[in-house]
Amino acid sequence: MQPFTTHTGLVAPLDRVDVDTDQIIPKQFLKSIKRTGYDEGLFFDWRFLPDGTKNRDFVLNKPEYQGASILVSGRNFGSGSSREHAPWALQQYGFRVVIAPSFGDIFRNNSYQNGFLPVELPEPLVRQILDRAERERDYRLTIDLEHQTVSDSADTLANFEIDPGVKHRLLNGLDDIGLTLKLAGDIESFEQRRSDILPVTV
Repeated sequence: MQPFTTHTGLVAPLDRVDVDTDQIIPKQFLKSIKRTGYDEGLFFDWRFLPDGTKNRDFVLNKPEYQGASILVSGRNFGSGSSREHAPWALQQYGFRVVIAPSFGDIFRNNSYQNGFLPVELPEPLVRQILDRAERERDYRLTIDLEHQTVSDSADTLANFEIDPGVKHRLLNGLDDIGLTLKLAGDIESFEQRRSDILPVTV
């Protein structure tokens, strides 16, 4: 998993509340057994019109937001079903961070497992960021996980909370498997001693 330390990127404002996982990646894109290619389905029903052409009014289709890597949205982002494909789709499209006033718990945990950072900020501040991203061309933020700050070119806007254990894992690029492998020596030592500790019973 790619470590997350500090990221600076263009902000795309998705000014909607209750963006659920079926809107992030619709169910018809969940048939693949691979973990790649989900960027094509990201926000599919909003990015495209019924005839298959791009919806020019949707934020991610606007030229000024091409290459955005920080998504800002409304409260309750990532609610709904538990599909891990939602953070996959966001990452594969090019996003590293999503900022919102609140998140679905399962989406938040799936994001952490994949090195994708959900940042929860107070709703008035999120509103301010949304407005600035809509009004100012090339509006960028820097997310510093080590110091837990969100800043723009003018100032530090906020500090954000994150569980220390999750922070350690993200900074070091450790998912559950990676975290377990760090204990490989202890596991091997236990396996060598296990027959003495736990006698075989018949």
